[in-house]
Amino acid sequence: MTTGPSAPTSPLAGHIVAHTLLNCLLREVCGPEHQTAVSDGHLLLRLPRCGELLRVRLRRTSLIGAHRFTGPVTAQHGGTWSALPWQALAECIHRELALRTGFRNDEFLDQVAASHAGVAAALATAGAGDHPADPYLASEQSLLFGHRFHPTPKARTGTPEDWRRYAPEARARFALRHLAVRRRYVRQEAAAPGAPAAFERQGGVPDGYVLLPAHPWQYGMLRDHPALRAAVARRDVLDLGPRGTPFAPTASVRTLYDGRDFLKFSLNVRITNCLRKNAEYELAGAVALTRLLAPAAADLAARFPGTALLGEPAYRTLDLGSRDLAEGFGVIARDGLGAHLAPGLTALLAAAVADEYPSCGAQLGRLLDGRSQAEALAWWDAYLRLLIPPVLAAYFDHGVVLEPHLQNVVIGIDDRGSPLQVVFRDLEGTKLLTGHPGLAGLDEMVARPMTYGRERGWDRVVYCLLVNHVAEMLAALADRHPRLEGALWSAVRRVLADRAAAHGQPPLLRALVAGVPLPAKANLITRWQRLADRDAGYVRIGSPLVPDVLSALRVLPEAGTRAAGGDGPPVPPRRPLETTP
Repeated sequence: MTTGPSAPTSPLAGHIVAHTLLNCLLREVCGPEHQTAVSDGHLLLRLPRCGELLRVRLRRTSLIGAHRFTGPVTAQHGGTWSALPWQALAECIHRELALRTGFRNDEFLDQVAASHAGVAAALATAGAGDHPADPYLASEQSLLFGHRFHPTPKARTGTPEDWRRYAPEARARFALRHLAVRRRYVRQEAAAPGAPAAFERQGGVPDGYVLLPAHPWQYGMLRDHPALRAAVARRDVLDLGPRGTPFAPTASVRTLYDGRDFLKFSLNVRITNCLRKNAEYELAGAVALTRLLAPAAADLAARFPGTALLGEPAYRTLDLGSRDLAEGFGVIARDGLGAHLAPGLTALLAAAVADEYPSCGAQLGRLLDGRSQAEALAWWDAYLRLLIPPVLAAYFDHGVVLEPHLQNVVIGIDDRGSPLQVVFRDLEGTKLLTGHPGLAGLDEMVARPMTYGRERGWDRVVYCLLVNHVAEMLAALADRHPRLEGALWSAVRRVLADRAAAHGQPPLLRALVAGVPLPAKANLITRWQRLADRDAGYVRIGSPLVPDVLSALRVLPEAGTRAAGGDGPPVPPRRPLETTP
């Protein structure tokens, strides 16, 4: 039986931050400008405007440029390579982007520092206490490092004490704050009569009042709002205090889970790019989308067994004439897993399965420990045939843009770790294509934010499905079996080709199968330009689906060189940087 190399141990927080910054540089700046090379087991990147040459050792190369790094980043000065701390690397990037764009971002260095603090805090708590007994909750709370192609994945506002109390990686559990609100001051919508049950299950209230559960962190930030204080004084709002079954934060921080219900709260906390609150249009949009998507969800589940979509059938909020309070106390009820997960399966967050550094039993290297290459390939083929077809059918057959990135997919596995189900969640990023008939009956305030044009919708589907999700899951599998990377991408291409045939060879899908460049979300440039996440652009990266590339990997492996350690897939012969360092 063939086994792969042992899983990497967790690196230092500074290395994680530096490697994440390099990923962004490679994808968005140095790669597009052809300022990279692979040589002697290292990746070299040059920042041409500020004159820095950087180097990092490769643990494994990647056909899509999502390489695995190890050790410190170094810089060449006076012909000598010396370690470059993460702070100095961030300053180099700051200089390069200022010269490239003509303006400065005075927030950038502080945000990188905040992200480092978040990673360090996550590492400090990782070994403390017990992991949740529920494998699903353990997977939700295992993400210590965040998105590895985002320059500040753990940047966040709020005090360290609050994060220790409420963060998923701190394995937090806490009671909700319960408010009783006179009925006339409650605004709510429901997609079906029983949809608000997740709210009602939290406890009783006096006659004439409606229960409004609140995140205790958010309540602490809003309790002194003048309109709320006046309502409490009039007894239009009763503070019932913390009570009920404890909830645990999932990977998104603000979506909480008690083993049955998911409640998505607002948090006036900035995490990565955004203030994490439920805007008024998102509250109404969640319920509207749940109604509109019901026929499509039923069709996908019937055509592709193992497919499920978690609806968000109700919201409730405080209506005191203040938008800040309406959005700040808005809470969305999301379907629980119990009604969708097949009996006997264990749910795992896809992001935890694909994590580079195993921090819980969900990680793919642990799921497949001891499996042969043939068994790994069979697992991969089964997973692709669960994940890809419903996403493409949603787009081509229903005009629906799902957002299947790693944090939006839950995998159902059997007792052998084999994937049998995929569950899509979080309607915030789900959109309808322009012209979808369901948009006609919606208020413009709700319809416009949930609409994508065809090109932008396709970019979002391809980025989330292939670049964010498939590529990262494939990387975790290739870490276990490095020689399989070409075969793993060949399997992706076969499934896409099958779907192209099933959908009548639409040009967008035919081009994808042919290996046109892939859209990758430009998180670094978005952050530098201080754009809202919804306005993020894309860079184009080379596709590992190009048929000739895959053929060369299978037939002519001697044409390339091996990555550091000699155990990775072939990489192209060294292409020097455009000028000699």
